[in-house]
Amino acid sequence: MEAADIELFTRISGDRNPLHYDEQAAADSRFGGIIVQGGVTSAILNAVVAERLPGPGTVFLNVNWNFLAPVRPGDEITGAVQVIEVRTDKPITKLRTTVTRQDGTLVLEGTAVCYTTALI
Repeated sequence: MEAADIELFTRISGDRNPLHYDEQAAADSRFGGIIVQGGVTSAILNAVVAERLPGPGTVFLNVNWNFLAPVRPGDEITGAVQVIEVRTDKPITKLRTTVTRQDGTLVLEGTAVCYTTALI
């Protein structure tokens, strides 16, 4: 994550929380410094789901995510999913979802329910 990622997400979302910009406010918080918006952290899962598993044509129907640790500018994160349930009557899957920092810290975990549309 780069500071530019925070700026771009702010332009899209309007999230101007001082924890993402104000060094002093962020330092005085429980996080001890600037943190990346949760939407930026979880966005990597959009790419995993849409590009890898289940793949193109997939959208989230429901997510249940717990943010466990902060992501800071300069961190590298990896998103991963694991299929935990597949419906046989509809193209719906339930996934275990995680995001991990470069130091091995789990920063997000939870589940997502996805629908996959056949692309022609």
